[in-house]
Amino acid sequence: QVQLVESGGGLVQAGGSLRLSCQGSGRTFIDYPVGWFRQRPGKEREFVATINQSGQRTYYADSVKGRFTISRDNTRYTGYLQMDKLTLEDAAVYYCAASRRGILPARRYEYDYWGQGTQVTVSS
Repeated sequence: QVQLVESGGGLVQAGGSLRLSCQGSGRTFIDYPVGWFRQRPGKEREFVATINQSGQRTYYADSVKGRFTISRDNTRYTGYLQMDKLTLEDAAVYYCAASRRGILPARRYEYDYWGQGTQVTVSS
């Protein structure tokens, strides 16, 4: 089991950047693929990106490919989502999650542990 806490959200202008962090509660963090999801107002929670246990493999939603970068530092039990060239459509609550299954899970039901979310607001 692992607890996850996101941080790094905030207000940014369109075209700007933010880096989100996902702090895991302990060593078990390194056993799980980690994913990022987001939920916009009135929308379903959607997949953004995922990274495998070692950090060597990643997978992105088409909507963020080339703009967002997922990474992890297993020595710090922390995952990251670097978000560049933000647009108004990227404004959402961002969640990190850990999965006990799969290599690069991209579906919400494949994730077992979730953080509380961090708000990203993008202004024009």
